[in-house]
Amino acid sequence: MADAGLPRAAHIKTRSIERTLLPLIKQISSLVATRGEAAAGGAAVQRVGAAVCCAVERFVAVGETIADDNPDVRHSMVLACKEARAAGRAIERVCAGADGTGAGMVAAARALLASVTRVLLLADMVVVRQLLLAKDKVARSLDRLESVTNFAEFVRAFTEFGGGMVELARLTAERRADLRDERRRAQVAAARNVLERSTLMLLTSSKTCMRHPGSASARENRDTVFCQMRRAMDLIHYVVRDGLPGHEEHSQEVLHTVDAAQWESGTALGALRGLSTQVRAARARGGADSGRRRALAATLRALVERTHDFTDSAYTSHEHRQRILALAERIAYELERLVAVAVTLEEQGGSGAALESACAGATSAATELEKALVVAARDQARDLAPLAEEARKLASDLAHIGNQRQKIASSCGERESERLHSIASRLHEQLDHIIEVCKLLRHIAMSETLQVSAKFAEINLRIYGPQVVTAARTLAAHPSSAAARENLDVFVDMWAWLLSDSARLAKELLDLTEERPDKQQYSSLPRPGKHGTTSKPLKAVKLDTEEQAKIAKSGLEMKMMSSEMDAETEKWQGADENNDIVKRAKNMSSMAFAMYQFTKGEGRLNTTQDLFTQAEYFAEEANRLYKIVRQFSYQVPAGTVKKELLEHLDKVPTYVQQLQFTVKEPTVGRAATFSKVDNVIQETKHLMNVISKVVTTCFDCANKVPLPWASSVGVIKRHQSVAPYKLDFTGLSAAAGRGAARDEEAAGGGGGDAKPGGSSSDTTM
Repeated sequence: MADAGLPRAAHIKTRSIERTLLPLIKQISSLVATRGEAAAGGAAVQRVGAAVCCAVERFVAVGETIADDNPDVRHSMVLACKEARAAGRAIERVCAGADGTGAGMVAAARALLASVTRVLLLADMVVVRQLLLAKDKVARSLDRLESVTNFAEFVRAFTEFGGGMVELARLTAERRADLRDERRRAQVAAARNVLERSTLMLLTSSKTCMRHPGSASARENRDTVFCQMRRAMDLIHYVVRDGLPGHEEHSQEVLHTVDAAQWESGTALGALRGLSTQVRAARARGGADSGRRRALAATLRALVERTHDFTDSAYTSHEHRQRILALAERIAYELERLVAVAVTLEEQGGSGAALESACAGATSAATELEKALVVAARDQARDLAPLAEEARKLASDLAHIGNQRQKIASSCGERESERLHSIASRLHEQLDHIIEVCKLLRHIAMSETLQVSAKFAEINLRIYGPQVVTAARTLAAHPSSAAARENLDVFVDMWAWLLSDSARLAKELLDLTEERPDKQQYSSLPRPGKHGTTSKPLKAVKLDTEEQAKIAKSGLEMKMMSSEMDAETEKWQGADENNDIVKRAKNMSSMAFAMYQFTKGEGRLNTTQDLFTQAEYFAEEANRLYKIVRQFSYQVPAGTVKKELLEHLDKVPTYVQQLQFTVKEPTVGRAATFSKVDNVIQETKHLMNVISKVVTTCFDCANKVPLPWASSVGVIKRHQSVAPYKLDFTGLSAAAGRGAARDEEAAGGGGGDAKPGGSSSDTTM
């Protein structure tokens, strides 16, 4: 389908669209996987095609209603609905057998998914524009509040502003919950906090400014609040319009307005991990070309620049500073050695031992530097709680001075002014220290949510912290002003909130970065596992939503491979229950699909230990399939087909071994467990890919080469007369895309001697 006007239509940014598309994708995938039956026009397939067409008609009716209510998207929505209706009818025709080949099913499925996605994105644009209208309404109210000159007009304007803020808060909360990207969700949450906490300060600072129009400090308080609220709304504007068709340039302008470096600047931990990834890639490829060498140099420069926040801080101890500098120099040396080895290998060739040594040195230095940065940040984070308490007391002293100035004689005013200046100086010192701690905490934050929280804590402290002193100066200049008194109290409360946020953030990061070693094991006692080389299995845990999102891409790729495997086994339409190749392949496809469901938080695999156990069975089943196909290969005469089969088959033991090693690798802590989950998914995906190629080649051998002993391994030739192998589509809609082949496997495909079958009780944890 043409995607004119939707250059980024394939990039889904909200959970609601994803949840709507996923069942359709599953159902369409099942139809595509069984397109041979669809082309034959079976009765069950015709019913499914008619059901899909009816569902599309209902969906299109909703889209057309949205088009009628929103003239700005009417034309695009009507066209998208027309395309969706045509695609739904094409699916129905294909299922009815009008198209004699499976190509028609694939083309119709693609057209349907593209048009439905377009309708959903246009509907999402309507939601975004409603939110932006609410934001613009609040912005106009702010402009009016800033220009009022009397209290009556101010009260009316503030009432209007309050109503708009309530609506904006509701819409931003809904949008935040719907966003898929973790950083965007955190940014919206931070912007909402700024707006919520600034509203009361806007009221008191505006009242004080109107009460004392000649006070420069009162006007500074008010202007600062207005500025921060506008920045928060600009950030909301950027986040909700990010990626919408036709608005990329405008989004970039808005991002420039709120200063992209402020919201999304990199961290030292991110640079270190990026560097480690590049080094591992160089090791895997056996070298690094000129482009990758330049990328390594750029990453190193970024890393050194970000470590300056640690070494340039006046609050970093001398020992930590010297260790960080030494490790940064060591990384530079190791990378220089790595680049030199890569250049030598590229120009002269030679052994990879030198490259392996250089990569190991760079990886080791990066690991040690990461530990040193975490230790330095933790050392300062421990000081944050007492710092926050002292800063809170200083703010209370400022408020107390304001009260005292209402009572003291004018002869004592000079002494109180000196005390105010002294407390303000100490408060600024404490503020600088707390900001430095927040900056370092952001560098060691392990999630985007914590990074955004730390950055906003730093920004809000830097902007609102000095305003406490400014509010105190206003009260000092007008000691009898009730408005100035109330304004100072509100700014002191805001100061207390900011300090509490910083302390909470520090505590959370201290807990996350705290090393929690396993219980001590004594060498005199037997260790679990063969020869004591493996650790006791860790407590099974469930992945949270954020972790599932991170591995969703790998899981989806494995699901696609599982569908391809199903499609390959379906080609063996003459196979009976004695065909071991088909049986093992279906078992592996079922297990891979269960692992894909785990990445979505669904299915029968509930914990990480369930996943690891399933991966072990998957490797065992692959090994069994390898032995069967190896026996089958002896019957294939020499030639191109046999050579291709053996090339794919010889890769299986290597991938099986890699998966087994990954599963048995011991882990400590949640972060390491999640990394192991990701690695297991990746290794399973690689093994599934090569198994799919093996099965495909086996099918070609069975049909292109005369095999007089084919029946000994259950291989049935296509030209043999056998009972037709039919698939049941009656449960397709209820299964939501599991596929008829997988339904058959769940009912009885795990029989035989395949212990790790998809429905085996051994894998149900």
